[in-house]
Amino acid sequence: MRARRLPTRSIIPLVALTLLAICAVARAEALTYVDLVKRITDLQHLSVLPADGEKCGQWSSYDRASKYDVASGKYIHWDANGDGDGYIRDEGDQQVLAEMQGPGVIWRIWSADPRQGHVRIYLDGAEQPAVDLPFMGYFDHKNAPFTRPQLVHEVSRGWNCFVPIPYQKSCKITADKNWGRYFHFTYGTFPPDTVIPTFKRELTNEDDAALDLADRTLGDLGVDPAGQREGEKTEHKTVSVEPGSTQQVIHIDGPRAITAIRVKLDLPPSPADRDLLRQLALKITWDNQSEPAVWAPLGDFFGTAAGANKYKSLPLGLAEDGKWYCFWYMPFSKSATIELTNDSPEKHAVEFQVTHAPLDKPIDQLAYFHAKWHRDAFLPSDPDRKIDWTVLTTQGRGRFVGMMLHIWNPKGGWWGEGDEKFFVDGEKFPSTFGTGSEDYFGYAWSNPALFQHALHNQTISEHNRGHISVNRWEICENVPFHTSFEGDIEKYFPNTRPTLYAAMAYWYLSPDGKDPYPVVPVDQRIGYWTAPPPNTVAGAIEAEHMHILNTSGGTAREQEMDGYEGHWSNDSQLWWTGAKPGDTLELALPVKTGGTYKLTVQMTKARDYGIVQILLDGKPLGEPIDLYDPKVTLASPFLSDAIALSAGDHKLTFQITGANERAVKSHMVGIDYVKLDAAGQ
Repeated sequence: MRARRLPTRSIIPLVALTLLAICAVARAEALTYVDLVKRITDLQHLSVLPADGEKCGQWSSYDRASKYDVASGKYIHWDANGDGDGYIRDEGDQQVLAEMQGPGVIWRIWSADPRQGHVRIYLDGAEQPAVDLPFMGYFDHKNAPFTRPQLVHEVSRGWNCFVPIPYQKSCKITADKNWGRYFHFTYGTFPPDTVIPTFKRELTNEDDAALDLADRTLGDLGVDPAGQREGEKTEHKTVSVEPGSTQQVIHIDGPRAITAIRVKLDLPPSPADRDLLRQLALKITWDNQSEPAVWAPLGDFFGTAAGANKYKSLPLGLAEDGKWYCFWYMPFSKSATIELTNDSPEKHAVEFQVTHAPLDKPIDQLAYFHAKWHRDAFLPSDPDRKIDWTVLTTQGRGRFVGMMLHIWNPKGGWWGEGDEKFFVDGEKFPSTFGTGSEDYFGYAWSNPALFQHALHNQTISEHNRGHISVNRWEICENVPFHTSFEGDIEKYFPNTRPTLYAAMAYWYLSPDGKDPYPVVPVDQRIGYWTAPPPNTVAGAIEAEHMHILNTSGGTAREQEMDGYEGHWSNDSQLWWTGAKPGDTLELALPVKTGGTYKLTVQMTKARDYGIVQILLDGKPLGEPIDLYDPKVTLASPFLSDAIALSAGDHKLTFQITGANERAVKSHMVGIDYVKLDAAGQ
């Protein structure tokens, strides 16, 4: 039978549809598990402009009281801080922790307290989970493939897993109610036509080998993870820069990419090195643009401050031989110019070693590398968001790839009760909402112990008092953006305390993007880390220094109070814990000269403090004092009537009589100071 001939008007649409189908197939990217594993250590891929539909997000246990109200345009309870056990919803006896649509991949799992309750990961609508383990089983190296020590590791009480878990259509994560406290699941989403394998714990030999290679690469730091590139060239240059001047280090004609920068200089002993590393500043300009894409104090650029703190990570570090190194991939079209500014009062010589190589992709597919340092730039103007401290705000197309945060916290106390929040492409509610500053940096529980890893580090911490420096590099879990990006981290302590932040932001940006960060004058880069004198009350007898005559129960010791809002004399108090109603604490009250006095006692209130009767030489002074308050705060000073006192030691007694009905029944007592003033003064 002869085939019927289609009319010409029917042939044209069919041809067009066929061509469209062929183009769609051609555009679709197929990624193997090996391809995904390579992304963990692939610094060069970060320079590729994100494709339409490429995203990154995070499910976490953040406090669900924080909301954005669409109707009013208001941020509600934006500083809510109960971040340990948030989740999406209950389903029977399970809690739903995360839900994502594919194609995508879980890049990072983190927890501060993983326990034995099972966490189940369901992929692509399957009835049976692809992974069903106690939450601790993702981290304890007992369950393949979560066994490699660099991909799965614990640092300063934070548990981290970087084994990719891909899915084609969907991912749902549920948990038993005893899973633990605090979680992050950081995930990437690919364009809809991307082909992704569905994860199975039983990997092929090739997949296992890829994980082994990634693990070795994360452990072999201080060398370019890409190895030697074809056509690369290394140039050596020592520049001597006069005070107050800027000198060109190197000018490179493109198209090429800088693949490594190494720097060495003579530094004065610590802490004098801190000023010099802020007075010297690095500037890099791409393609003769009017403003530099990279500007930073020299030390901060390499990921640590204050001072020369030796550490090694994948893209940045300071090696034992005194060489700073950078392996961020930095492509350009026409030219790259590196300059060094010296804002110190003396001439300094700095050795540079710059490696560059030909591009292996068309320049129109690539973004410029940006890195900027600032203090308090472009903070949110919305009063509802006053707790948010902006690390980076930018417009255009690109990828956020990490930060270094330097904290000056001279009064001590935990500075990091602050969640990271990433607003991508104009979001009103952030697609990344974290659970605490230390959690973002991969550790937990405000632990001051230093740690070193390829992807995150704590390079200095003076027991959370003084200088602290932490960083995190978002390599596989970089955050693509298509029109804009704002990355914030909550800051609970105000500058007036003082607690001061400075940040390095690292990102890639399309040539037409907007980088608003200017050069920061040297007088704002140094000189601000001066410890304030202790806050003391004139004439006060500090309770923490008084002689303890006797305690019938519990323990009394000094407690530093500069981590709380308020002004405790000498930034400390005498803290009596572990006692019960009826117990007494007796202190020696010295009187230099006999006379008539009025006695002032400054105490503390908190939600777990008791009710206390004050006695002097066995006689009650006034009524019992209720020390309950929802917050840790100073109580109203107790002031006695006039009392005749002889010279010598007297006995000042504090007796617990009970607790407020709203209080946590720990019956604690805090005494700031005692003061004697002559009656009539």
